[in-house]
Amino acid sequence: MGALFRSEEMALCQLFIQPEAAYSSVSMLGEAGIVQFRDLNANVNMFLRKFVGEVRRCDELERKLRYIEAEVKNDGVPIPEPEVIPKAPNPREIIDLEAHMEKTENEIVQLSQNAQNLKSNFVELQEMKHVLEKAQVFLTEEYCLFPATFVLQQEESDPTRALIGGDDRGRLGFIAGVIQRERVPGFERMLWRVSRGNVFLRQAELEEPIEDPATGNALHKTVFVAFFQGENLKSRVKKVCTGFHASIYPCASGAAEREHTLAEIRTRLEDLNTVLSQTYEHRHRVLLSVSKEVTKWIVMVRKMKAIYHTLNMFNMDVTKKCLIGECWVPSSDLPTVREALAEGGKAVGSSIQSFVNIIEMPENPPTFIRTNKFTSGFQTLVDAYAVTSYREVNPALYTIVTFPFLFAVMFGDLGHGLIVALFAAYLCIFEKKLSQVKGGGEIWTIFFGGRYIILMMGVFSIYTGIIYNDVFSLSMNVFGSSWTSNYNLSTLMGVKSLTLDPATDAYAQTPYILGMDPVWQTAQNKIIFLNSFKMKISIIIGVLHMVFGVSLSVINNVQNRKYMNLLLEFVPQILFLLLLFGYMAVLMVWKWVQFYATNDPAEFKVSPTCAPSVLISFINMMLFSENPQVLTCDQYMFAVQGSLQRGLVLAALACIPVMLLGKPIYILCSRRKPKHDKRARTNGGLNQDMELQSPDEHEALGQTLAQPAAAAEGHDHDDEPFGEIMVHQSIHTVEYVLSTVSHTASYLRLWALSLAHAQLSDVLWSMIFRKGIIAGQEMDNNILGGIFIYLAFGVWTFFTVSVLVLMEGLSAFLHTLRLHWVEFMSKFYVGAGYAFQPFAFNDILNPEASSGED
Repeated sequence: MGALFRSEEMALCQLFIQPEAAYSSVSMLGEAGIVQFRDLNANVNMFLRKFVGEVRRCDELERKLRYIEAEVKNDGVPIPEPEVIPKAPNPREIIDLEAHMEKTENEIVQLSQNAQNLKSNFVELQEMKHVLEKAQVFLTEEYCLFPATFVLQQEESDPTRALIGGDDRGRLGFIAGVIQRERVPGFERMLWRVSRGNVFLRQAELEEPIEDPATGNALHKTVFVAFFQGENLKSRVKKVCTGFHASIYPCASGAAEREHTLAEIRTRLEDLNTVLSQTYEHRHRVLLSVSKEVTKWIVMVRKMKAIYHTLNMFNMDVTKKCLIGECWVPSSDLPTVREALAEGGKAVGSSIQSFVNIIEMPENPPTFIRTNKFTSGFQTLVDAYAVTSYREVNPALYTIVTFPFLFAVMFGDLGHGLIVALFAAYLCIFEKKLSQVKGGGEIWTIFFGGRYIILMMGVFSIYTGIIYNDVFSLSMNVFGSSWTSNYNLSTLMGVKSLTLDPATDAYAQTPYILGMDPVWQTAQNKIIFLNSFKMKISIIIGVLHMVFGVSLSVINNVQNRKYMNLLLEFVPQILFLLLLFGYMAVLMVWKWVQFYATNDPAEFKVSPTCAPSVLISFINMMLFSENPQVLTCDQYMFAVQGSLQRGLVLAALACIPVMLLGKPIYILCSRRKPKHDKRARTNGGLNQDMELQSPDEHEALGQTLAQPAAAAEGHDHDDEPFGEIMVHQSIHTVEYVLSTVSHTASYLRLWALSLAHAQLSDVLWSMIFRKGIIAGQEMDNNILGGIFIYLAFGVWTFFTVSVLVLMEGLSAFLHTLRLHWVEFMSKFYVGAGYAFQPFAFNDILNPEASSGED
């Protein structure tokens, strides 16, 4: 948890690496994933950088891999995940990898092209077979219909006329082919138009679709035979067929010739089918062997490309004998960086050792907070609002407890909390198996990523459900009620509703052991009692939450050495909050303690009947007014309350000028003091004109890096006019004063959503399940009654899960998120940082994984 308190200390380093060891050194740093490189060539075009040729080679390899992977997937071959993630290939292995991938690609391309050509031939023979089979029927029908009228002549057959019945009234030609089914209506209309109705078209749909050899899609086609007369119409029909991409096949006019051709085509189809099977089997074996290496190749190429992209951020010194890079590194990981550079040099046998030099820069370092699979979800909630500033107090540490607790205050139900906790426990127990699920969608990703948040929300909801004694809108009588009835049996049986006096009907005046007494479940004033209780609890929780948020600003001011902010901002802010709303919370507790049911009846002023309203007392306090005395009751809870309240309001109002004028006056006075010359030291430029610092200076530099904000103390407003400072401070003061009121009222959502959730749960129980049980019991047939109760239980379960657990849970989650982002974090959180994005192969290979998990 120490690492979660605030971001880690960061150091800006210069890396001096020999060119021959640069590739292996950056590879080692990528495996470690602990450095964020700065681009030293930001003004240089990407195409003019040193390693642009290597990046293009990687792009070409990626293109080949995409093609190979697509072919493997199209063939239905599974791609296994590698047992061991390979490292980036060294420069010697890159040449072998390129040659191997080129050979594999060429082999797959050749096999695919051969298979496609064979498939094209196979499809053509299939279509020709269907044409001959259908043409046999069409031509026979035409002969039967017109035996002495037409002479059938195919366009490429012998033009010799055959006389039928001794009458030669005309010569009829025909064209046969295949066309896609959806194009038939337009094809038919076009033939009618170009021939003016002088073309007779016969067609028949093929029952089985034909696979397109180019795309592999199944196409539904139709066989047609177009009859016409004359060469002019023949030319027109062929042009229409070409325009509609219809395939035309030769078809003899004689039945014997067609039968002979059909027999040859069937033989060729059998032979071609055998060759196709062998070709696909060979291609499948090749792809099966390739599939075992595809993932490894992808990992190696991506790592290699990432290394060259990173090397393009480096600068070359003037002698071109050393590569210089800059990177942000967590101070605790500096030994790991030095070790990675040493291993990179040893991998290539470099004689000159690379080294790391810490430098000072005026810019703020990135924010890096180490998290694990449990804390990463809560850190994500904070980062979704804004990234924590460098070395600022991290709200995620406290959110681990406060977020599920505030959620549970609104969602308090033991049964609903148990459903949420069991669902989250399932996700947590089987997280390794479920993490491999791909394509689950955005909703699944959100639920799985926040599994530990959901688990904590469910556990806390079980706790608050026990406190509220609420289980699906029912109560549990575990310890027995602390109330007792002094009425006799006849009164109990004859009167529908009775009143219990807490002064006489409370058993031994002892409270219920844990949570709410179950007797409140049957009380008619249950809502009135819970309404008052939950409203006061919400205000008390809200005040404590805001006071804690304001108190955290002390840590930030001490960390940044802004000690005057403690006196000029923190003290008046905390006093303003405590003197008004903290006092109101104290009044609520004092009212519970002071006005007790067993007080002496002679002391009427301290009886519950005379208990004054906290809200009215607070309004009168702000308006400096008093209520008229009612009977013998006192409007105050204690003797000096009136004077104390006036003093608290005056003291709170006195805090406003301090917040408004204190800091601007301090800045104005500090400007008149003489400024010391603080010259920023560096370790030279990038061109080997290095000026190494002494060990003492290095130590001072490390302290400066550890406290970057402290160096700017007293100088962050030097260039800002005093008028703008006053405007900004006025805005902050007005915002804090108004937000103190609005934020306190905003915590009433804890009360509102809790009551709404409980009432909706009660409505679902009483209107659906309870009535279903009663109706089922009143049925004469026990089987039908059981079925009716079962159906009522199903309806109740559906609405409970969908409405109360999912919808109400989402609503409570969003309200809790708002309470943390606005009401809590606004008291101390700046959130002006930027995230630390290390160069890590794990993030490059799996961008969906949480980079913050250890």
